[in-house]
Amino acid sequence: MRRLWLVCLLVCLSLQVACTRGEESTQAAREQRPTVTSSDLQKQVQAKLDSDPQLRDAKLSVSADADHNLVTLSGKVDSEALRTMAIQMAKAVRPGLTVEDKIDVTPRQAARSEYTPEQARQEVERAKSNNETIGSSIDDAWIHAKIVAKLVTDSKTPERKINVDVNKNVVILRGTVDTPEQKQEAERIARETDGVKQVNNQLRVAKS
Repeated sequence: MRRLWLVCLLVCLSLQVACTRGEESTQAAREQRPTVTSSDLQKQVQAKLDSDPQLRDAKLSVSADADHNLVTLSGKVDSEALRTMAIQMAKAVRPGLTVEDKIDVTPRQAARSEYTPEQARQEVERAKSNNETIGSSIDDAWIHAKIVAKLVTDSKTPERKINVDVNKNVVILRGTVDTPEQKQEAERIARETDGVKQVNNQLRVAKS
């Protein structure tokens, strides 16, 4: 009986020692694991993005929260493909990293000298689908594309309520806006677009 008691005691002591060593090993591993600060994480993600020439030129902004293993990307890129690339490259920096996407996709508008007949044809088709008209010249298509892009990115104008017709460099604005200020802003954008000779502002202001 006494011998059985001694055996049980030895087994218990062995288990206690094993548990203690296991806890010590876990604690040591935690202490040896390098601590990544938010600043470190931000720099790592920024360096990863900068390794691609297109993303480097986009100059995306990176903010990081290492405690929550989270980074936020913001800024503008030319295409959806670039936005996807930026997110994937950021996630590759650290296992389980969460990436909050605040990137806007803003297609770059080609300069007049770069504008092709094919781009003009595509712009005419887009205009038709929106009940808009474009003249036969490449200039008209390019002017239309420029004005629509400006209206989309201007927070002061409700672009979806404004129709833009262009013929022989003359612009007609149609539709209904909410305020006189929106009507004036749309006309200003059209008048300040290169190549525009005249603006006929037919926009109506909705009655409140």
